[in-house]
Amino acid sequence: MTNPLDPRQLKTAMDNVYHAGMPGVFAEVRDGGQVWRGAAGVADVSTGNPVTPDMRHRMGSITKTFTAAAVLQQVERGEIGLDTPIGHYLPQLMPAERGSSITVRMLINHTSGLADYLPYAYPSLKAFPSLKDTTPQSLDDNRFTRFHPADLIELGVRAPAVNKPGSAPGIYSNTNYLILCRLLEHVTGMTAEQCITRNVIERAGLRDSELPTGTDISGSHSQMYEAWFGMIDPPRDYSVFDMSWVGPAASLISTVGDLNRFYGLLLAGEIVNASSLAQMQSTVPVISFEGKKIEYGLGLHKIEIPGHGTFWGHDGTVWGAGAITMTRADGQRQMSVAVNLMRWNKLDSSGKPQHHPIDDSLAALYQLAMGGDRRS
Repeated sequence: MTNPLDPRQLKTAMDNVYHAGMPGVFAEVRDGGQVWRGAAGVADVSTGNPVTPDMRHRMGSITKTFTAAAVLQQVERGEIGLDTPIGHYLPQLMPAERGSSITVRMLINHTSGLADYLPYAYPSLKAFPSLKDTTPQSLDDNRFTRFHPADLIELGVRAPAVNKPGSAPGIYSNTNYLILCRLLEHVTGMTAEQCITRNVIERAGLRDSELPTGTDISGSHSQMYEAWFGMIDPPRDYSVFDMSWVGPAASLISTVGDLNRFYGLLLAGEIVNASSLAQMQSTVPVISFEGKKIEYGLGLHKIEIPGHGTFWGHDGTVWGAGAITMTRADGQRQMSVAVNLMRWNKLDSSGKPQHHPIDDSLAALYQLAMGGDRRS
């Protein structure tokens, strides 16, 4: 049975994340009609300005649920077929054989076998996933770089395939979602940003969410500190950044409140219809960027909490910013949490990220927020 929302316990758990070394953390947790918002720590380590629960934040790959929902809406209209090869719509994007074997569904659930373009677009990350052989230099070099999505897609398509189309487990790749953005543009005549904004963000009534076109975040927001596994010390603020390196695959700016509202509406069948939602909740095993096996549907990540039910949502990271949002299948329990430091785990002698107290404190906060065992 899910524990009732306990503001005191939640605040203690959040404070523990801050004391473990996270500069700032903020969240909104909902349990039916009860809503708790909290924050701990600072938005700016130099001024001590505190974080607040209503701050706008870069939400990273949480954007993918929005993009997937926009695609499913076009499926409902008969403009896109989930099991139609992408080459039918965009023959110019990839060679004929791959274009005929990779379907729209495979792009959405990361079973296309296409490599991620980022290690090719960012030279200092070329050795990824071998972290010890990377450096953060490309983050600084490309802070104001304006990438064209077609160029990024080409890098991913030309790179050696990571798997055969349709094979399990899938391999998480931003290339998939940039192609989906081009697909949206092809069938709607709008930019992907316009399509997702009009049909998803505005449909959900999200007042503090946007897909940015510039480098800055408007409104109240935190600095966003990137450590790149201890190679940036002290961590550097990357809140000002040209997000064309991911576009509508991971560039969403939002609030924890907007995220809970969106996922609540999505799971209630108010963004896509019941048939589309069922497709989104049909999962396959996928290997994440961190090398973990997750259950992934069409833009949705599934987590089973023993004794507390099935949760749906997504997590996301960009340079310096991270977030996770999870909503129970019945829509009654929701959690959205944002943090302003990323890749805090330093590498050990073998090049693997070392365990850090932040890991345990965040796990405890998530567990509590989703109605699990109380921990202090």
